[in-house]
Amino acid sequence: MYQYTDFDQDFVRERVAEFRDQVERRIDGTLSEDEFKPLRLMNGLYLQLHAYMLRIAVPYGTLSSRQMRQFAMIADKWDKGYGHFTTRQNIQFNWPKLKDVPDILDALADVQMHAIQTSGNCIRNVTADHFAGATPEEIEDPRKTAELLRQWSTDHPEFTWLGRKFKIAVTGAEHDRAVIKAHDIGIQIVRNEEGEAGYKVLVGGGLGRTPMIGKVIRDFLPRAHLLPYLEAILQTYNLDGRRDNKYKARIKILVHEAGIEEIRDRVEQKFAENLAVFPGVNAALLARIEEGFKDPAFEPASDIMPSVGAGLQSWIDTNVAEHKLPHYAIVTISLKGIGETPGDATSEQMRVMADLAEEFGHDELRVSHEQNIILPHVPRRHLATIYAKLKDAGLATANVGLISDIIACPGMDYCALATARSIPIAQDISKAFADMERQRDIGGMKIKISGCINACGHHHVGHIGILGLDRAGVENYQITLGGDGSENAAIGERAGPGFGAEDVVPAVERIVDAYLDVRTDADESFIEAFRRVGMAPFKAALYPEQEARSNAA
Repeated sequence: MYQYTDFDQDFVRERVAEFRDQVERRIDGTLSEDEFKPLRLMNGLYLQLHAYMLRIAVPYGTLSSRQMRQFAMIADKWDKGYGHFTTRQNIQFNWPKLKDVPDILDALADVQMHAIQTSGNCIRNVTADHFAGATPEEIEDPRKTAELLRQWSTDHPEFTWLGRKFKIAVTGAEHDRAVIKAHDIGIQIVRNEEGEAGYKVLVGGGLGRTPMIGKVIRDFLPRAHLLPYLEAILQTYNLDGRRDNKYKARIKILVHEAGIEEIRDRVEQKFAENLAVFPGVNAALLARIEEGFKDPAFEPASDIMPSVGAGLQSWIDTNVAEHKLPHYAIVTISLKGIGETPGDATSEQMRVMADLAEEFGHDELRVSHEQNIILPHVPRRHLATIYAKLKDAGLATANVGLISDIIACPGMDYCALATARSIPIAQDISKAFADMERQRDIGGMKIKISGCINACGHHHVGHIGILGLDRAGVENYQITLGGDGSENAAIGERAGPGFGAEDVVPAVERIVDAYLDVRTDADESFIEAFRRVGMAPFKAALYPEQEARSNAA
């Protein structure tokens, strides 16, 4: 895990002191809200429906037990005893008082954390595969690249005031758990024909009101050229991207309007200019970053865990993934208990997860973009103990990847931008499918819910996507089907007219029933069945009256 240098520590402390002065001036009235807004956003502080919200950066989703315990302390001392883990691998606190925010930021600095660039028109927190460094699938740990990008992008003088926010994701595996194709820049570590590691670079992905899948701008980029090349992309966007309309100011619109070939030509020209003055990154810096991501001191191989009971086995089947070492495992802790708020964890649950990481998981945790927590390095012999402790803490729901493992934004319960509620819809669906045997029969199913067009719940890439909108003062929910956030990324297709809040669960039930009717066997997943049969049987199930009228005609 990367450790701050003296420069990092001084930089963060100076930012906290600077913001403390700004907060004091806002409280005494010296600064108006209009003057204060850009300053607070630079430090991750939003003004939501009912209170301020502080978004804390968790770089590439990696945490130590000490940092997780600090979150718990912050939740108890300055919030309401819980935090919300987000699709950006961050954590949000929804109820801090303005006067306390500088103290919270100082407490974060104590454990090498901050809230810089978690908001505003800048390069946001760089995300990565939450199984990084543990999965046998990867070429190399993508967090090394993500850390390089974090250092490069933090307070970058040319990219502090972009036309809009800018998001980058990195994966080191062919199977994409970082949704790189839905980012402004997506990076995949690959090998060329000579076996050298480098990068495939995608550009122009994004969700929101104009969802688009990123396009490949470079099939292979040598490792040494990454920063000059990304600077070329950002420079092209910064100079040529639209600023006349904030809804068209993302790089995806520039790529769409100019075409990928034209953007590639512009970027390559800038890249050549950059290489003349910036041939690559300092080797000592790269070596220091590499040192921060060495494997932990894995224990030697031992006997695999003995036979287990049904409850534990069900949890292992869904929540435990293969590790690069056969006697280890990757454990996903579901923050999606039946009827609970997706992504929320109490302070006590945070402490339990921190204890488990410290005692059994080489002191490391990850936040996934799917709003769960991962223990990436767990000896298999400890799985039964971990399961028992999670069960006592209400964290042992065996539903990872199943229909109740729902992604949802905070929606209108918290967010000032939201047009509908997300959390109650997620809770209602979860309760409707509470029977775990039924969930396992349905199999892999990704439901994603957003409370507005900004798509923080990633509904466009959900197998079932649900978008909450306001229709003349009434919440209305559009349903899309066939979205995918994996390496086979796809934008979901709108099924038809929206549904009232009370009709969403019955609609999902009909979708599931239609899937069970059309699948060839229990091994054919929902997304596979949808790709085979298309929208028609699902649309007929969702809108039976419309189908009856069509047949009568």
